[in-house]
Amino acid sequence: MRGTIDLLLVLLLGVGFVALPVLALLPSLWGFVAAAAVTYAADEVLHVRAPAFVRRLAALHLDRTMRFAVRTVMLLALASRMDAPGVVLVTALAVLSGHFALMMLYTAVHHAVRRRRVLPLVVRNLDLGELPIPRQPPALLYRRHLRKLLHLDLPAHAGLLAALVAGTWEPAWAGLALTAALTVAAVLAVLGQYRRTRQMPARDEVFAAVNRQLERYRPEVALYFSFAAVSRDFMYQVDMWIETLERLDLRPVIILREGASFRHLSRTWIPVVCVPKADDLAELELSGVRVVLYPGNAGKNVHMLRVAEAKHVFIGHGDSDKFASSNRVSKVYDEIWVAGRAGRDRYQRVRHAISDSAIVEVGRPQLSPIRLHAEHVPGPLPVVLYAPTWEGWSDDDCHTSLIPMGVTLVERLLAENVRIVYKPHPLTGRRSAEAAAADKAIRELLRADNERRDPAAAEAAVAAARPRLREIQARLDELTGRHGGDDAEQVREARVPDRAGAAEWQDLHAEWHRIFWESRGAVRHHVILRQLPHLYECFNQADILISDVSSVVADFVASLKPYVLTNAHDLPDDEFRAAYTTAGGAYLLDRACDRLPEILDSVRAPRTDPMAAARRTLKEYVLGPDRPTSMERFNSAANALAAKGEAERAEAATEARQEVPATAPQRT
Repeated sequence: MRGTIDLLLVLLLGVGFVALPVLALLPSLWGFVAAAAVTYAADEVLHVRAPAFVRRLAALHLDRTMRFAVRTVMLLALASRMDAPGVVLVTALAVLSGHFALMMLYTAVHHAVRRRRVLPLVVRNLDLGELPIPRQPPALLYRRHLRKLLHLDLPAHAGLLAALVAGTWEPAWAGLALTAALTVAAVLAVLGQYRRTRQMPARDEVFAAVNRQLERYRPEVALYFSFAAVSRDFMYQVDMWIETLERLDLRPVIILREGASFRHLSRTWIPVVCVPKADDLAELELSGVRVVLYPGNAGKNVHMLRVAEAKHVFIGHGDSDKFASSNRVSKVYDEIWVAGRAGRDRYQRVRHAISDSAIVEVGRPQLSPIRLHAEHVPGPLPVVLYAPTWEGWSDDDCHTSLIPMGVTLVERLLAENVRIVYKPHPLTGRRSAEAAAADKAIRELLRADNERRDPAAAEAAVAAARPRLREIQARLDELTGRHGGDDAEQVREARVPDRAGAAEWQDLHAEWHRIFWESRGAVRHHVILRQLPHLYECFNQADILISDVSSVVADFVASLKPYVLTNAHDLPDDEFRAAYTTAGGAYLLDRACDRLPEILDSVRAPRTDPMAAARRTLKEYVLGPDRPTSMERFNSAANALAAKGEAERAEAATEARQEVPATAPQRT
C-alpha cells in the first residue's frame, strides 16, 4: 500500500464484496447495483495503483476470476430473490457458465500460442527475415487477455440488472446474447492465431539462420553479460561499454543471457544475441571470437569460460575501492583490465591468487564526455551532486552513507544555500528498508525546499519543455533497435542497422540534456532516478561531488573537480585514506557533517582548495595517463590479446600436425 488512497480502495473492495450477498438476499436492487459498481471500480484501480496487493489476493484464493465469479453468483441470487422467470435464470446461468468455460478454453489456447512463439534465442542487428515467423497476435487478443475476457460478462450483468429495474426482460436477453456472441468470437479469433503459429520455425532452423549471419559478420571480440534478470537497473554494466566496443578495430558482438538484459539494452549497431540456456549457447557459431570481455562476475560466466579457444578478460563495470573490484574469483580469467595503477595495486589484496602479469592498465574510455574543472562555468548557486552508493549485497559490503548520515547531510546542505542534484544508486533500498526510508526522506526534503524556491515559474518552464523531451525520448527509443511485441516479434523485425544512426543518437542526447537543464532553472534541486540525465552529465553540472566509496568517485576524479568522501564511521583521516585509494584527493566528511561549511569553501573560494594538487596526482594513479588515450590503450590491449590467442592457436595446430603416434603398426 502506497498511502491512504490505496487503503481506502482496499476497504471499499472488501466492504463491497461483503455487502453483495447481504444485498442480494434482502433483496436491495439499488444497493446491489451500487456495491457491484464499487467492487468493479476498486478492482480496476487497484490493479493499476497496487498490483502487488492484487497478486497477494490470489494467495488467499481471491484471484480476479474468483472475484468475478462471486459477483456473477450474487447477481443470480438477487434475480432469484426478485422472482425473475425461471427461463431467464436458467438462460443466464447457462450463458455465464459457458462464458467461464470458454474463458478457460481461450486461456489454454493463449498459453499454447505463447509456448509455440518461444524461440531459443533473441537477436538484434542481425537480419533473420528468412525465418517464417508469423506476426504476434493483435494486442487486443494477446495482452492482458484474462482481464479483457472477464469483462465480457458486463453486457450480461448490465442487461439483467436493467431488466430487474424496468420489470421487462428484453434487456436481459440482449445482454446475455451480446456476452455469448463476444465470448465465442474471441475464442474463434484466438484459435485462428493458434493455426498461424504452426508456421513457427524449428529450433534447428533458428540456429542455422543465426549462425549463417554470424559467419557472414565474423565476430572477433565478444562482450558477455549475465546478471540483469531482476530489472534494467543492472544494465548500466553493459551500456557503459557499448561506445567503446563500437570503436574497436576488432568486430564486436554482445552475448546476453537473460531476457531483461535484451529488453533494456541501449542503442548499438553491434549484433546482439540473447541466449538464456547454456546448451543453446554452445550452438552458436563463435569460432572466430578471439577475446571475450566480462563486465561482471556471475555464475553463468562459466558457460562461456569453457571456450578454450578464446582469451577471457574481466573488465568490470567501474573502478572502486570496494572489495568487489579485487575479487579473487577474477583468477579464472586470462587477463584483468583495470583503469590505472590503483587497480593493479588493489589486486595485491588477493596476493598469490592474481598474477601481476595478468593485469593490464587500459584506462576508462567511457570518461571522455566528462568536462574538466577548468572548462566548468559556475552558476549563481554552488551545485552539489550527492550520489550515494547502495547498501550492497551484505552488511560487510555496505558503504552507503544514506543510512547513517544521508538525511543529516541534506539538511545541512540546505542550510548552506546550495543547489542539490540527488542521484541515488539504482538499487537503493533493494535490501535495506532503512536505506529506502532515508532515500524517501531526502526526496521529501528537496521537494519541500523547491516549493519555497519560486515554484510557479519553474513548473511553467518544466511543463513547456516536457513535450519536446518526450518527443526526443520516443525517437531515442526507436533508435535503440528494440521493437514492440514478444521475443519472436523481436527476431522477426531484426535487421542490420544503419550505422549513421549513431550521429543522430548523439545529437538527440545532447539536445535532451540541454533542454532538461535549461528548463529546470539555476536554483531548483533535482532528484535523478531515470537513465536520463546521464550520470556524467550530472558530473558536468556539478561544482562538487559528495559520494561514498564507489566507482562514481573514481570516474568523477577525471574532472579534477573537488569531491567529498563520506566517513560515516568517523575513522581517523589517515586510517581512512590508507584504506581507500580514492580518498587520496578527497575531502573527508564526518558523520555529523560538521566539516561541511569548511569543505564548501573550496567551491565558493577556489583559491582555498588545498586538495587540488592531490587530485591531479590521483587522477593519473587511478585512471592512467592522458596520453595515449584510454580508447587507444583499450584497443591496443584487445588487439594484442587477440594476436596472442591466434599465435597460440597456430602453434597448437602445428604441434598437432607434427605429432607422431607413439606406436606404429608392424609390417608383416
